[in-house]
Amino acid sequence: IQTEVVKKLAERTSCVIIGRCSDYILKDRKDCLNVFIYAPDDVRIQTVMEEQRVSEEQARELIEQNDKMLHARYKQMTGTYRGVPILAVSTGIGGSSAGICVEELHNIGVEAAIRIGSCGALQKGIGLGELILGCGAIRDDGASKAYVHTEYPAVADYRLLGFCVDAAKDLGCRSHVGIIHSHESFYHEENDAESAYWSRKGALGADMESAALFTIGRLRGMKTASILNNVVVYGEDTADAIGGYVDGESLTACGEQNEIRVALEALYRLEQERGQ
Repeated sequence: IQTEVVKKLAERTSCVIIGRCSDYILKDRKDCLNVFIYAPDDVRIQTVMEEQRVSEEQARELIEQNDKMLHARYKQMTGTYRGVPILAVSTGIGGSSAGICVEELHNIGVEAAIRIGSCGALQKGIGLGELILGCGAIRDDGASKAYVHTEYPAVADYRLLGFCVDAAKDLGCRSHVGIIHSHESFYHEENDAESAYWSRKGALGADMESAALFTIGRLRGMKTASILNNVVVYGEDTADAIGGYVDGESLTACGEQNEIRVALEALYRLEQERGQ
């Protein structure tokens, strides 16, 4: 899907594409300019000192920590929501990367995790920015299969999923509950046929990480759920749909905010239940 989107956008108009392997996808175009933006160390140190109001030594340490996280592709932030401690961490792309994250979260004592991310709808009637709450996932990825036989189901924790469903309703976020197709790659030649097949079987959307999250999380005794923001309307032009991210007021951007709100509220409600 992403390859198609990048190519169509490049054909239609002048545009700036950040990441998404676009330098490789557009490598054969002579009108493509690739730019790598960076800041010298002295500029980075001075900026951190001014913005964080720290010493030069502290600024260096903060930059080193940030660089390590970026190289590992797991950027982390901590905070609180309604008094509940929250850890947000990026997982990279794909089940293998997400699986490593789940294992390391388990190792530090995390007991509940909700994935928030994007997906392409596999059914008509699911609009841009609407949420798909996965009750289970089709294990068409490689990571989950490395852990256990394919007969083992990839399913969300029913209590955590229930809190997600209730939170979405209470916050006024349009959502759909059903099965997610977790696959291994966007780029293989049979992707369209694969999507059509799983659409006929009732899957609501496609991502790459939910099956690994559900499978590994359950094997490790963690409560897991997955909230996906739909960025591609099934059967419509994917370039137009993904392009909605460019507009900060677009439906897909609102969907991204909504899935964050729903996840935070669900975790809060889980913590409230534990305290009763």
